[in-house]
Amino acid sequence: MPELPEVETTKNGISPYLEGFIIEKMIVRQPKLRWMVSEALQSISQQKVISLSRRAKYLIIQIETGYIIGHLGMSGSLRVVEKEDLIDKHDHLDIVMNNGKIVRYNDPRRFGAWLWTETLDEFPLFVKLGPEPLSDAFNPDYLWKKSRKKQTALKTFLMDNAVVVGVGNIYANETLFLCGLHPQKTAGSLTKAQCVQLVEQVKQVLATAIQQGGTTLKDFLQPDGRPGYFAQALLVYGNKDKPCPTCGTKIESLVIGQRNSFYCPRCQKK
Repeated sequence: MPELPEVETTKNGISPYLEGFIIEKMIVRQPKLRWMVSEALQSISQQKVISLSRRAKYLIIQIETGYIIGHLGMSGSLRVVEKEDLIDKHDHLDIVMNNGKIVRYNDPRRFGAWLWTETLDEFPLFVKLGPEPLSDAFNPDYLWKKSRKKQTALKTFLMDNAVVVGVGNIYANETLFLCGLHPQKTAGSLTKAQCVQLVEQVKQVLATAIQQGGTTLKDFLQPDGRPGYFAQALLVYGNKDKPCPTCGTKIESLVIGQRNSFYCPRCQKK
């Protein structure tokens, strides 16, 4: 599913076609997504887009009267298309702009969401979220304090949005490999030095993935239709039985928290 780098890539890709322009209307073809599409979206007309931002894996489009909140779900994507482009059966929502472009939402599995709020203060989906991983708030001291007495597997801990947002399965696997940490290591056993290393690698892995346009495994494409290229740089994710790029030992996998985890049994110790 699209993770933080893919959402950030999407935001950057559609921003030039939205920011400063007018939303003429929004067309909802299928309101039954993960949650029902907010009815308020269908009445948006002649509204200027003030800015685009991201919180965790949520896309935030600020307009004059409030905020459009989008989530790509497991298989969703946004494309910038022309008004005459053909409509696919999975094209569930259009943002029709006054510059002749349409930002079109496609979602075969319909696990995404499109919501409306007049204010971000106390927006229910954001209240319990942890800090952004690329922000100064996510730092070694914070991670050290947050991890104390936690018996949770480190990979599960790292993917907990209440701890830090947006470190999805792909990037948690890659980060732990680069740090030489086993995914089943308990979070509470982290040393201060390991917290420093983890924070540094989380930021580096995510920044690199954003720079390369995200990771395309099955569904994700950038708004211009190109794939994300970080998949070509994956060290362990999806590489079971392939040689470790560091020591040559076969990459192994196990299920942690119902998610596949990939690691080198020699390089990554508990």
